[in-house]
Amino acid sequence: MASFIIKPAHLRCVFRIGRLMSEHRTTNILCSDRSYATEGDNRVPKIYTKTGDKGFSSTFTGERRPKEDHIFEALGNADELSSAIGLAREFCLDKGHTFTYQLDKIQCILQDVGSNIATPQSSARESHIKRTKFTAQPIADLETWIDAFTEELPPLTNFILPSGGKGSAALHLARTVCRRAERSVAPIVRSGEADPDVAKFLNRLSDYLFTAARFAAMKEGNNETIYKRPE
Repeated sequence: MASFIIKPAHLRCVFRIGRLMSEHRTTNILCSDRSYATEGDNRVPKIYTKTGDKGFSSTFTGERRPKEDHIFEALGNADELSSAIGLAREFCLDKGHTFTYQLDKIQCILQDVGSNIATPQSSARESHIKRTKFTAQPIADLETWIDAFTEELPPLTNFILPSGGKGSAALHLARTVCRRAERSVAPIVRSGEADPDVAKFLNRLSDYLFTAARFAAMKEGNNETIYKRPE
């Protein structure tokens, strides 16, 4: 459960990252400020708040909801997706892939996704909405990266199985987590509680992860496993 996104002590990290995204959207170095403390505050906050001990947690708008609420389910899936991408990134770094900066940026954008999901529009004030608004620019970035990968990849003529080396297989795993995150976000968007571009981003992200997995396998000279109907 991604309760770290919405606990007061951790919201500062989420929205400081969000500000960095807005100010440095075109740069490759993102999420450079990960301190949980506010400026001028040298106290080290405790990782535990005890506010969720009774099975409830808070949205950014201050609502207390059960932890099994669909919003927290979506937040947990987005958190798991970021972790899966982080693991894939480590494998890709080991192989010297040059696209890992894209994975860095995507993980930061997923923080913005979480912030938007954690801000139900029905209970949000204008200040909440302004602070957590999600834009279409990350979707355009994904499409640009997908197109660049596709230009170098051989045409896909068969169904492939998650394979192609550790980095490629890990990216495929992240893709499946992304699909689950997308499914959990879809009803929230349909109800008007989150920005439609959040769902579009996750939909495009799964395409990106699939293409990046194939690209990683190709660059490493690894064969992808082709689906064959069992006899």
